[in-house]
Amino acid sequence: MSTRKLFIFLLFVSIFSTAYSQDKKVAVITFYADKKIGMDEFGLGQASDLLKLENDPNFNLAPLLANFHTQFFEDYAKSFPFQLVPEADVTNFAAYKAYVPDGRPATETDRIYTAIDGYKVINYGWGLDNAKNLSKMFEKYDGIMFVFISFDFAKGFAIGGVGTVKVKAYANMVLYNKEGNKVFNIRENSTSKKTGVMAGGVPVMQPEKVLPMCESALTELMGDLQKRLPKIIKKADAKL
Repeated sequence: MSTRKLFIFLLFVSIFSTAYSQDKKVAVITFYADKKIGMDEFGLGQASDLLKLENDPNFNLAPLLANFHTQFFEDYAKSFPFQLVPEADVTNFAAYKAYVPDGRPATETDRIYTAIDGYKVINYGWGLDNAKNLSKMFEKYDGIMFVFISFDFAKGFAIGGVGTVKVKAYANMVLYNKEGNKVFNIRENSTSKKTGVMAGGVPVMQPEKVLPMCESALTELMGDLQKRLPKIIKKADAKL
C-alpha cells in the first residue's frame, strides 16, 4: 500500500471511529452534592461533621451544585466520546421516578445530600444492584453515569492545635456500560484558595466559614477539569 493510500485509509478509520463513538449515548442517572465533609486528615473521618453541617439549613450547597451542573452539561460534555441523553428523558421516565435506590433510606438521603431537581440520590458505592438495575432500566442507551461532588477538609499550617485549614472539592464521574460493568471512575480534586481556622486540632465548622471554602475549592476544580478531562477520558469508550 502506498503512503498516500495508507494515509487515506487511516484518515477514514479515524473519522469512522469518531462518528461511531459520537453515536453512543449515555444517561446521567444521578447528580448531587454530599453535605458531609470528610475529616480523614484530622483522624476523625466524618463523625464530627455529621453532628453539625448537614443538619444546618444555612449550609446550602445548592447554588454551588447548580454551577457545576451547568458547566458539566455545557462544557465538560463536549469532551466525552459519546452523547449525553437529554436530562428530561431520564428524570421524566416513569420507571426512574418510581425507582427506590438500594442502600439508603430516603429520609437519610434527603438530609445528607443535595440533588439537582428531578434526580434521585444514588451512590454507585452502595452496591452493584443500583448500577445493574439502572443499566437494565436504560438498556436502550449504551451506558449510565453517576455524577456527584464531595468535599474534604485539608490541613494548612498548625502550631499545636491552632492553625489554618482549606477544603478539597472532588468531582466524581462513574460510568457503567449497558451490561452493568464499570467503564471508568473519575475522581479529580482541587484545593480552595480561601482558608479557614483550626482550633483544638479540628476545623471551625460554622456554615458562614465553610461555604466560602467549598465554593473556592469547587471554582478551582471546575477550571482544572476543563484542562484535565480531555486527557482523562481519551480512551473512555473502549469498554462502552
